[in-house]
Amino acid sequence: MSDSDNRVILNVGGIRHETYKATLKKIPATRLSRLTEALANYDPVLNEYFFDRHPGVFAQILNYYRTGKLHYPTDVCGPLFEEELEFWSLDSNQVEPCCWMTYTQHRDTQDTLAVLDRLDLDTEKLTEEDIAKKFGWDDDPKYLNGTLPWYRRLQPKLWQLFDEPYSSNAAKAVAVISVFFICVSILSFCLKTHPYMRVPVIGNVSVILANYSRNNASISSLSWTLKKISTEAHPAFLYVEIVCNIWFTVEILIRFVVSPRKLNFIKSPVNIIDFVATLSFFFDFTLQVAGTKERLTHSDFYEFISIVRIFRLFKLTRHFGGLKILIHTFKASMKELYLLIFFLILFIVIFASLIYYAERLQVNPDNQFTSIPIGLWWSIVTMTTVGYGDLVPKTYVGMVVGGLCALTGVLTIALPVPVIVSNFAMYYSHTQARSKLPKKRRRVLPVETVRQQTRNPHSGHSSNAGLPSKMMMSAGINGPGKLSHTLINTSTGSNGKEELTMNLIKRNTAKNVNHSVMSSSSSKIEEAKPVKIAPESVPILSKSESSEQPTLFV
Repeated sequence: MSDSDNRVILNVGGIRHETYKATLKKIPATRLSRLTEALANYDPVLNEYFFDRHPGVFAQILNYYRTGKLHYPTDVCGPLFEEELEFWSLDSNQVEPCCWMTYTQHRDTQDTLAVLDRLDLDTEKLTEEDIAKKFGWDDDPKYLNGTLPWYRRLQPKLWQLFDEPYSSNAAKAVAVISVFFICVSILSFCLKTHPYMRVPVIGNVSVILANYSRNNASISSLSWTLKKISTEAHPAFLYVEIVCNIWFTVEILIRFVVSPRKLNFIKSPVNIIDFVATLSFFFDFTLQVAGTKERLTHSDFYEFISIVRIFRLFKLTRHFGGLKILIHTFKASMKELYLLIFFLILFIVIFASLIYYAERLQVNPDNQFTSIPIGLWWSIVTMTTVGYGDLVPKTYVGMVVGGLCALTGVLTIALPVPVIVSNFAMYYSHTQARSKLPKKRRRVLPVETVRQQTRNPHSGHSSNAGLPSKMMMSAGINGPGKLSHTLINTSTGSNGKEELTMNLIKRNTAKNVNHSVMSSSSSKIEEAKPVKIAPESVPILSKSESSEQPTLFV
């Protein structure tokens, strides 16, 4: 067997590759290792296999058969490379370590995009199909027939009005009103604690003016006076809180009623904060109206509970996508944050113990570190580079420990910060890219794959065995050109039907053709056109004999 018989030609996406058959057998159970001439994509005239696949990726795949090392081309996208590997029946885990990080970047990108989909950062108006899918009306016959009740048709409109700020101008107005009441409520909650915004509570206090004795009897002169007992917020703040909480109550009730998924609405942390903050106001307001707040022994504790209203600021995440990204950045960086907290606790305990014993090594009458728990507070303040100055080491050994504590705190805190920053930059950049993508794209129809039909080499055993399997007709011409018409009659399968296929192939082997000679020649080659075959030479298949029409390939 000659060397040319051991070669195989692969035409991938219009680029021809030539290799040895033994090379393709190096990796068994793959598409290229099972090539036979009976496949439908084999051209017996050109002696090549045609695959309509990406030629750039195939160059790396063929190199994998030659060298046993699979490298990732940087000029293609990761999902495309995976699809090509799946087509050629190769394992994507065989990518070399030098290309693995670059290759797996698309998986991280896909995970990021999936997270952004869950965050619901889209600012485009939802279509009717999206709304129907969100409310579970896809298979509802009433929705398909247009016979939904009025209250069910009103539900998505109210939902978009209160939960989708970008759906309409009215929804934007509702979002502005909601943000306004949130800001007013937070501002009122802060200002009512200012001394200038509080009014004194005046009470009557009995006082003894004088004590004197008369007839061996002690007599006291009593009187009363006004005294400031305490202070309370100005009554105007109460009215502001009432108006704001009326809006919050109406808003949360409407959003709950029209919500497409009630359970997800209840489990939302922002909705839980909103509900608890509203409930705390009504509890506080009830105590004030009943006049029992002043008589409660733990009235300061109930005042402290109202601090939950400040968490209403998290409601702004529904209107600002950047806050959602920031919150999710911390969620995605939890491993780094846990690592940071672990090392901080470890070094805080170590340096608290060191500073306690370091200050006792020398005579130090002004020693402030009387115990290790006090040293813990000093370590926290020093490692976080705050430095209140309430506790200061006085000995030289203590100063050395303090310097090491500050340096360790800077290094410990600075190491995980770049990871958190890179996560935020990644989410923010993908969000910006998604916002600029066109929502409507041209639809691409799926391509029908070529059926891998095998040719039956024993076509003479069919019902029309008398037909010649190949008919060659050659037209002589005065020149290097040669025109061959090949008529191939192949069997279509076990059903006994036949398919008539005519291949018209024009081969011009000469590079420089004398057009003047060819024009004067009696056997001039005209443009390629269908060949007329005499009825007496080849029988024409009827519809009953063949299920498919004869096809002419040029």
